[in-house]
Amino acid sequence: MAAVQQQQAMQKNTLYVGGLADEVNESILHAAFIPFGDIKDVKTPLDQANQKHRSFGFVTFLEREDASAAMDNMDGAELYGRVLTVNYALPEKIKGGEQGWAAHPLWADADTWFERQQQEKEILKIQAENRAAMEAAEELHRKKLAQDRQGEMEEDTEVKDDPMARAEAEALSHDNP
Repeated sequence: MAAVQQQQAMQKNTLYVGGLADEVNESILHAAFIPFGDIKDVKTPLDQANQKHRSFGFVTFLEREDASAAMDNMDGAELYGRVLTVNYALPEKIKGGEQGWAAHPLWADADTWFERQQQEKEILKIQAENRAAMEAAEELHRKKLAQDRQGEMEEDTEVKDDPMARAEAEALSHDNP
């Protein structure tokens, strides 16, 4: 719960800045927002195809109030001839993680996906084999116990039918009171 609250608090400190001109880099973005308070971090995610920013960035302030003041003053402001859109940033997990959705092509993890599928099938197969082996061992144990019980009953029957064995059993029981 504390991690969620910390993440929500961080959201209020982080601003999405959209509509950036091509000339704007992290230093220029930092310089544009520093008048509103101390800045913890500035990021401009890159387009993997051309290694340029994707016309937006994120500015993280140390204080919520500074982020709020920056949003109030910079939303709709002009920077390098482009009108900025400034809002509170969404949590990273909603945007596709720290790298973002566009960081990798959709098919980039296809090989690892197939490997994971094969591993899962292999694990299920091994689990089924282990389960079958355990059931066979339990069945073998039950049969052994049943045979042992049957053997004990046969010994009792033999003592009752054999007069010598019966006399020996009585003598033993008299000697050991």
